[in-house]
Amino acid sequence: CMIKEGKVWGQTMPIIMNPSVEVHHINVELGGYCSKHAHQSKFNAFYVLSGELEIKRWKDYKLVDSTWLKKGDWSIVPPGEYHQFMAHQETEALELYWAELNHDDIMRENVGGI
Repeated sequence: CMIKEGKVWGQTMPIIMNPSVEVHHINVELGGYCSKHAHQSKFNAFYVLSGELEIKRWKDYKLVDSTWLKKGDWSIVPPGEYHQFMAHQETEALELYWAELNHDDIMRENVGGI
């Protein structure tokens, strides 16, 4: 049995939660919206199952990009970017989170040897 959690904007229910990925089933009421927020290291994606969800993304240059998602549409917000969603209809969606490893994160002081 999965735990549903009430939110100001509707409900969320975790489907998968582990250290590398999270998937939540969300139901957003008409006119419901989340806080304007950013994630330090996680990507945040939205996939609409039914309804209509607007994703606002605040860019470095003070511009707000707005993407309207309908059934079958999806959008990805990168880490560090402020964003917010709003439902323009009763909306059912999947919300996904993940972090990507930087494969070039090694800092060498020498090259090794025999």
